Amino acid sequence: MTEQISLLNQPTLKPKIILGIAAHPDDLDFSASGTMAYFASKGSEVHYLILTDGGQGTSDKNLAPDQLTKIRQIEQQKALKILGGKTVQFLDYPDGNLVNSPELKKDIIKTIRTIKPDVVITMDPTMVYSASRGMINHPDHRVAGQAALDCVYPLARDHLAYPELYAQGYIPHKTKTILLTNFDTQNYILDISETIDLKIQALKAHTSQIEDIQQTAIWIKQNSANIGKNHGYQYAEGFIRIDLRV
Repeated sequence: MTEQISLLNQPTLKPKIILGIAAHPDDLDFSASGTMAYFASKGSEVHYLILTDGGQGTSDKNLAPDQLTKIRQIEQQKALKILGGKTVQFLDYPDGNLVNSPELKKDIIKTIRTIKPDVVITMDPTMVYSASRGMINHPDHRVAGQAALDCVYPLARDHLAYPELYAQGYIPHKTKTILLTNFDTQNYILDISETIDLKIQALKAHTSQIEDIQQTAIWIKQNSANIGKNHGYQYAEGFIRIDLRV
């Protein structure tokens, strides 16, 4: 079975360590958890870095932000365990107000230099909206993607970027590949036919966010089938893949 398709003839990915960077609990599970589960099944270490506290994502007027934060962190931990992931870190920046600040980038750099990922998966920050899907991309998603890109190149690579981190023992690291989630544009397709059920199970863990998991599962499978159908896959996830040469 063919497992990966690169539309730019890039080599097959065989990462040892993957770091997913996202704004909220559930972002990576919606966009890339089939891929996370696939690589975990092949022996990759999968780590998540969640940048905000997720404290605004509810319609329940009786739920306080700090309560929601605790619930969503537990949900994310359960979801990552289902996928075969290793660790999740929460930075707890305020939900809905994420800023690509020096402080945020410093925190991301510390994680990149500690985990030393071969592959970073994050949101494409240029995806502001999708007219065909009738959606505007959450501003926190865009900030998370831009901050992650800034840190992968050049900040986590350069010892003179945040020199205090280098002095503290955070050794510079070069990430080899970026995978950006973009719902409308992809140049790299991964077969998730064998892990689509794990993706659905991971999403089921996010009970505070998903009211009707059956309808969500239908939508996820339909979307994954649409990505895979032109490449001979029952279900697939697609990304913009960037292999860094510097």
